[in-house]
Amino acid sequence: MSNEKVVTINERIPSLKEQRKQRANRRLLFFLSLFFLLLLLMVYFQSPLSHIRTIEVEGNFLISDEQVIESSQLTTGTSMWNLDEEVIRNHLLIRPEIADVTISRKFPTTVVLNVHEHSRIGYLYSDGKYYPLLESGTFLSELPRHQFPADAPILIGWEQGEALTEFAQELINTPEQLIARMSEIFYSQTETESDEVIIHMNDGLEVHSTIKDFSSRMLPYPSIVRELDPSRKGILHMKMSPYFEDFDLEEEEDSEVESEG
Repeated sequence: MSNEKVVTINERIPSLKEQRKQRANRRLLFFLSLFFLLLLLMVYFQSPLSHIRTIEVEGNFLISDEQVIESSQLTTGTSMWNLDEEVIRNHLLIRPEIADVTISRKFPTTVVLNVHEHSRIGYLYSDGKYYPLLESGTFLSELPRHQFPADAPILIGWEQGEALTEFAQELINTPEQLIARMSEIFYSQTETESDEVIIHMNDGLEVHSTIKDFSSRMLPYPSIVRELDPSRKGILHMKMSPYFEDFDLEEEEDSEVESEG
């Protein structure tokens, strides 16, 4: 006869009952936890705990935090989870300075407006004031007295009109890295050139070009400058056929003529 112990069904019943009881308790605990979690969420969404207390603005330079918040029509005290982001975004895109905006929530009660402004491609100088020109072709109101142009060239001698509108479009089509090398751009009408512009570059060069086809005519500038002797003074003409007018060479020729005379 085998010595193996035989477990009867009557002996196993208490163990099975205990296992069922544990499973039932776990199930009850799960449903109770889920119930209280849903209850807490309901209370949170319906209470002032979910209301906006702080509105933060990031990425703005031309437009103040207060102007961004006012344009968004967001107010503290409203539910931060009941925002129509598309409506808020459309309100902000009405501003000429703003190219795009993203809206995010920062737990527990903060909404963040991350603004992307249109790039500035120039500043119109008029009557001692600076008016930003955006890549969209829009001119903004004058800069506040404590702000000075530092990120785009200054347009001097220009007036609102056809010439400025045409040149603004040329600047829009000019690569940003090339615009960054320009310091001042003068409108210089002459007897032979009605649309001539004079550009003072940050590297010290003076460039003469035209409003017409300005963006395409300036494209070779970086490669041409690399070939120039930085010790020579003169004017770089960026027109139909770019060439360098060397002042030092002209002075040398004048000196030679005088000595011969």
